Order: sequence, then C-alpha cells, then structure tokens
Amino acid sequence: MEKFFKLKENGTTVRTELLAGLTTFMTMAYIIALNPNLLTNFGADGGPALWNGVFMATCIASAFGMLFMAFLANKPFALAPGMGLNSFFAVVVTNIVGLTGMSYVESFQSALVIILIEGIVFILLSILNIREKIVEAIPLGVRLGISPAIGIMLMNIGLGSNAGVYSETGGPFFVMRDFFGALTPSVAQTSMGSGYSTMVLNVVTMFVGLFVIVILAKKGIRAAVLLGMLVASIVNWAGQFVLGGNPFAALEGASFVPPFADMMSTTFFKFSFSGFLEVGWFTAITLVVTFCMIDMFDTIGTLVGTASRAGMVDKEGNMPNMKEALLSDAIGTVAGACTGTSTVTTFVESASGVEAGGRTGLTALTTGALFLACMFIAPIAAIIPAAATSSALIYVGVLMLMGLKNVDFDDLDQMVPVTLMLIAMPISSSIGHGIGLALISYTVIKVFSGKAKDVSALTYVISALFLVKFFLVV
Repeated sequence: MEKFFKLKENGTTVRTELLAGLTTFMTMAYIIALNPNLLTNFGADGGPALWNGVFMATCIASAFGMLFMAFLANKPFALAPGMGLNSFFAVVVTNIVGLTGMSYVESFQSALVIILIEGIVFILLSILNIREKIVEAIPLGVRLGISPAIGIMLMNIGLGSNAGVYSETGGPFFVMRDFFGALTPSVAQTSMGSGYSTMVLNVVTMFVGLFVIVILAKKGIRAAVLLGMLVASIVNWAGQFVLGGNPFAALEGASFVPPFADMMSTTFFKFSFSGFLEVGWFTAITLVVTFCMIDMFDTIGTLVGTASRAGMVDKEGNMPNMKEALLSDAIGTVAGACTGTSTVTTFVESASGVEAGGRTGLTALTTGALFLACMFIAPIAAIIPAAATSSALIYVGVLMLMGLKNVDFDDLDQMVPVTLMLIAMPISSSIGHGIGLALISYTVIKVFSGKAKDVSALTYVISALFLVKFFLVV
C-alpha cells in the first residue's frame, strides 16, 4: 500500500483511506440506480434489458475510471456518469429517435458514438497537456472561487434537490423551496398532502445527521461524516416504520445476480456509427463540442475545487498530477462509452471523502471496489436514505465556503467573476457553466478597464467558446 499510494508522505493511513472511500461511496451511491433511470426514462424506453445494461455500465465504467485515478494519478477523486450530462444525453437520444425514426435502443447506441469521440478527444488533449494548460489559463481569482462555489452547489443539492417528496398532490417537493420556502406549515401540509410527513422526516434526518457530523468533527473524529450519515439513516429508517412504511422494501425479492447478458446484448461495444451519421454532420459536430465543453469544465472545476479544500494545490492554485487526473477522467469516459453509459466524470461528492481524510488513490480504489460490488448488492445501496446523504453534502459544502477567505473582495476584477460564479453554479447545476460565466465577466472587465493585456490568449479563446455555447448551441 505504501509503495503504491505513498500514505505516509500524504499524512494518511490505510484505515483513514478506506473510511474515506466508503464515505464517498455512500454520498454518490444514488447514481447507480438513478443513472439508468434517467437514461431509459425509468425503464419506459428501451425496456428492462437496456435498463440493466446501463446499470451494469454505470458500475463497471465508474470503477474502471477510479482504478486509473487510483494508480495513475494517486488522487482520492471518484468518478461516475455525470449528473446533468446524463440528462442531456437522454434528451439527445430522444431527439435522434425523432430525427431518424430509429428505435430508442438504436438511437441510444448511436449517441454512444458521441461519448466515445468525446473521450478519445480528451485522452489526446490530456496527453498533449492541453487540458492542463486550460486549467492554468483560468485566472487565479476565479480558481480560488471555484471551491466555495462548489460548496454552495453541494448545499443546494443537499437542501434543495437531493430528497424530493412525491404525493397524491404532485411533486417533487423540496426542503428549501417547499418546506423552508415561503409556505407556512399549514399551507405546506395542504400543498404536499400525505407527503408532508415524509418531508418532515427528511428535514429531521438531514439536520440530525448534520449536527452529529459537526459535533464529531469538532472532537477530531475522522469518521465523523460516515458516522453522521449512519445516525441519520437509522433516524430515517425508524421514522419510516413509524409512518407505516418499510425502509428495507428494496431488499424483498431483490436479485443479486448481475445482468451481464442484458449489457452484452444492448450496450457493450454496441456503437451504431451509421445511426450517428444519420443526424447530419453539423448536428453531430455540435453535439460532440457541447459534451466536450460541459464535461471539461465540470471536471476541471471539481478537481481544482476539491483539491483546494484538501490542501493539494500550490500557491498558484495548481494541483500536482493534474495531467494524470484529467487522463483518468478521459479514460473513464471511453470506458463508459464502451460499456454503455453517458459521460463519466469526476464527481463533486468526492469532497465528502476528502473531508473524511482521503488523500490518496486508495480512497478512489475503495470507492471503485464498492461500485463493482454493487453489481451484486445494488439493493443494499438503494436503502441508504437520500436525506442522510444530504447531511454530508451540506456539511462539506459549508466547509468549502472557507475558501472565500482567499479571494480578494477589494479587487473588483476578482470579486465580480467570483460572485457571479457563486450564484450561477448552484442555479444552473453546472460547474462548467459557472466557470464559463466567471471567465466571460473577468475578460470583459479587464478589456473595458484598459487591462486587456492581463488576459491570456487562451482565456480569450475559452471565453469566446462559452459565449458561443451559451447563445448559439441548443
């Protein structure tokens, strides 16, 4: 272990890394079932065989990417099919169905070609150090603001959208919007119907978990995040029993046999190049460029922001082994395309494992091993309450806000781009879009204040590309 991961050099131990890997897994295990749900419209499109194929691809491609992150980059970052990108992929598949008249499965296999091209492009850009140069082109002030912006985004996920409630009156209803929003308790109860009791349970769960984490962290307990999530889960399970539900229903009649046959028949190396070309060259190129831009800056933002929180960057905000980390991410995307899922990218939930003490690739390796195990034990992962994972996301988000102390808010050149990024990232639910808006505003301010020479040529190019992305690319 010491030889591969340099544990002593990074000030960590095997136990700490294993706990950190488990913590990261628990905060992102939702993707294992959610990704195939999103890509197949909850099984309605493509049938159960495609759902099973995407489920297997999610586990395998994520683990493959984390294997490279562990041994190539030796970083504690976890990878999986990215949220937002998977929803966009599903929309693209549906559009291909409409354009070509092909079945959903055939259109899905055509769209996988986009992911394959994206991954190959990123591998080349990473090997040639171009992606690393793009990271360096981001102004230091903006880089310093990425971590706090991600922190707000994490809190938004935790409090806003991670534990939605449905009922006979509709949904989803969310904690911040519908419980702590403008509604009074009496109005909220009427609006949510039978879902109100579940909403109250979710609120209690996430705050109990949050306070347990904070108290244990103040006592210096490294497993604070994991223990807090465990306590929150127990509270939620008990509450579900009281409300007449069964929190372990997912275990009843569940199959623990991995559906390899379904993956082989629907998604494994099932690229439809002829179907991809049927959408037209302009549309095909536009889709590839769009996926590339969103993925690139989501990944860069996650790596820079999480590494900053962990103290893995130098005074200039650069992370050692950035090239290897970016290459691992690109390899994960190619693995996703080959097995049958949308873009695999570095997950912002990695921050929870970093906060639990993860500093090396052993954390990523642990999380990857658990993803592989989920091919056999997926129903067990499904019983982790979303509200319990919210506790960890909120806590980590609060800690990442500490990075704001490094931003010079007396300097408008830094303050305005960072402030816009702090707002844009959680609202758009995209790290890449938040960075893009920050870079555009930074460039405009510099140019029209007579400091155009302070902006690097690459920053101009990136800002221009984001302008095209925002206004011309659907």
